[in-house]
Amino acid sequence: MSAWALLLGLLMWQKKNQLTIIYHPNLGYAHGTSIAHRSELRHAKRIVVKLGSAVVTRGDECGLALGRLASIVEQVAMLQNQGREMMIVTSGAVAFGKQRLRHEILLSQSVRQALHTGHNQLKDMSLPVLEARACAAAGQSGLMALYEAMFTQYSTCTAQVLVTNLDFHDDQKRQNLNSTLQELLRMNIVPIINTNDAVVPPPEPNSDLHGVNVISIKDNDSLAARLAVEMKADLLIALSDVEGLYNSPPGTDDAKLIDIFYPGDQQSITYGTKSRVGIGGMEAKVKAALWALQGGTSVVIANGTHPKVTGHVITDIVEGKKVGTFFSEIKPAGPTVEQQAEIARNSGRNLASLHPDQRSEIICQLAELLTERKDEILAANKMDVEAHGPCHAEPSPAKLNSLAIGLRQIAVAAQDSVGRVLRRTRVAHNLELEQITVPIGVLLVIFEARPDCLPQVAALAIASGNALLLKGGKEAANTNRVLHQLTQEALCIHGVTEAVQLVSTREEVEDLCRLDKLIDLIIPRGSSQLVRDIQYAAKGIPVLGHSEGVCHVYVDADASADKVLKIDSKCDYPAACNAMETLLIHRDLLRTPVFDQIIGTLRTESVKIHAGPRFASYLTFSPSEAKSLRTEYGDLECCVEVVDSMQEAVDHIHKYGSSHTDVIITENEDTAEQFLQQVDSACVFWNASSRFADGYRFGLGAEVGISTARIHARGPVGLEGLLTTKWVLRGEGHTAADFSEQGTMEYLHENLPVSPPNTN
Repeated sequence: MSAWALLLGLLMWQKKNQLTIIYHPNLGYAHGTSIAHRSELRHAKRIVVKLGSAVVTRGDECGLALGRLASIVEQVAMLQNQGREMMIVTSGAVAFGKQRLRHEILLSQSVRQALHTGHNQLKDMSLPVLEARACAAAGQSGLMALYEAMFTQYSTCTAQVLVTNLDFHDDQKRQNLNSTLQELLRMNIVPIINTNDAVVPPPEPNSDLHGVNVISIKDNDSLAARLAVEMKADLLIALSDVEGLYNSPPGTDDAKLIDIFYPGDQQSITYGTKSRVGIGGMEAKVKAALWALQGGTSVVIANGTHPKVTGHVITDIVEGKKVGTFFSEIKPAGPTVEQQAEIARNSGRNLASLHPDQRSEIICQLAELLTERKDEILAANKMDVEAHGPCHAEPSPAKLNSLAIGLRQIAVAAQDSVGRVLRRTRVAHNLELEQITVPIGVLLVIFEARPDCLPQVAALAIASGNALLLKGGKEAANTNRVLHQLTQEALCIHGVTEAVQLVSTREEVEDLCRLDKLIDLIIPRGSSQLVRDIQYAAKGIPVLGHSEGVCHVYVDADASADKVLKIDSKCDYPAACNAMETLLIHRDLLRTPVFDQIIGTLRTESVKIHAGPRFASYLTFSPSEAKSLRTEYGDLECCVEVVDSMQEAVDHIHKYGSSHTDVIITENEDTAEQFLQQVDSACVFWNASSRFADGYRFGLGAEVGISTARIHARGPVGLEGLLTTKWVLRGEGHTAADFSEQGTMEYLHENLPVSPPNTN
């Protein structure tokens, strides 16, 4: 039977049997609808974990995968100790019994052969075919003893429950089973359930799809589904040796894992081959999952054998992370984030192919819309403020005008961006090589409650020909929605409306960071904690950003008192990442009028001083001691420390700084130049506020963020930081063999003048 025939049969069967029934003698009481979204799985109280044979056994099929089992037990015990009710449906008795019986038979045969034929004949021994039921009988007790020993390490008690298909067809037996399991869960015991394979009859032909509102217990997939519905479980986690459902044969180039499967969806699925062990298979898993889903239990099918994820697959699923295939009855109205990324990539390629004038026109149109539709933007922002409080950067008519000016600067820069030739080389006669600028691809920008970020980043992405996914904070959801609509209106004038996508689904940031096949660069804009979280979560995608802004201002012995007091790097916006966090003062300035004025100004501005160890030793008053010399306060607070020289200031910055922005205030040009050359930060200033570390102030029009990385881009990242390059070679039938010892051509490698920007 094909996958679609199976699904169609299920849907017809569901309709025929009116699945809204309250009670069925062979089913029990329905317990409502299943969980609709992955993010809600963390609220699951009662959970069934089904361990397939491939999960429990080793690759040689002759024993148990002890390390894998230990990890699974640890996760189940952790969830149990959190107050959840955990049940395990396990395979493995046959494999464990086969291992034991083989060992016993080999030992017995070796003894007999040693007595009668000598050691030389031992290698000729052959093992008889072992019957599965006998293996199950021999292995079940050992399997349970192993589970009990493992769970005991976490102070968790277990209980063994063996069932057969008849236990679910006889009302009295079914009720007894239900009562037993309920009592075990009440006593905080983990029931470990398995089919009684020692007495189970051979599987019968499938009759589940012929009007009978019951699922037969022919394997542990159906057993787990039956138990989950019977026990009104919130979640069934089915672990096997496959990642989940695929839209084409797994392992092929076009195969994509289906993140969420909707029973009524028109997407096709393809079943691969059966597992190396066990009697089920993906078709059995899907059937069991659909049956459990329509009974009110949510289902996730995932891989429990992958060495990189086994250690947290169960807890990741319960935390709502994108693992395996999640079965949901409720299909969202819009596209998934994966579909949005695909749409953005395709539209982004069209955007990159536009003439530079056309991309500039889109950005200018967006700038016009920001001022023309300011009332609409401000009304949406008012809704956000009333719901969540003031944003970090609430738009105002003046701010929208400034934003529009910055966008027009970006529009001018867009004229000389994509397709610009950086280098031309004549490799050989009629063989010319060019290095040209191209977009990075698909950008994911995650930002917190700063709606002004959206049009800035969108304009930079448009200018650089990049597709863009935007994930904003809920505190500015209404404002972001309006700004995104205006962005799409501007893109529409050249038919690339979908190049900029706003992610408004429930995907967690960590899930977005795992889309390494769809996203080329992640840019976080927000708190240092947000940046650190994203850098940690993004395992396969580069992250452009800085986790901290520990910026220093060094006041040299030759500093001008007027400039020291004028250069305010802290008080105008202490929460900014480019605000001063540590003030370094040359020792010669202590107890001078300049020093008194500095301290007096900080006190006047209500800046709390945290004294470094050396600074504290010079003081007659006692400010609070700095707990760390590497702290981003993000408020009207700063650390003050004393240094003996410019070189000591540089060493302090290298030890405690974050390579963001550092400043020297001095009238000594030689000292200043040494500081500018030696400090290894993204931005280094002389007699200027650290607050100048900003894309708009640098004349970049805007910035997507500030990078402290040492590759690709550093400091405020504007249009140039969103471009990479590719090499274009034009020849006339050249081959590498032409340049071999027997060839007729030789390399020239002549540098050629760079041609004007691409204007096609």
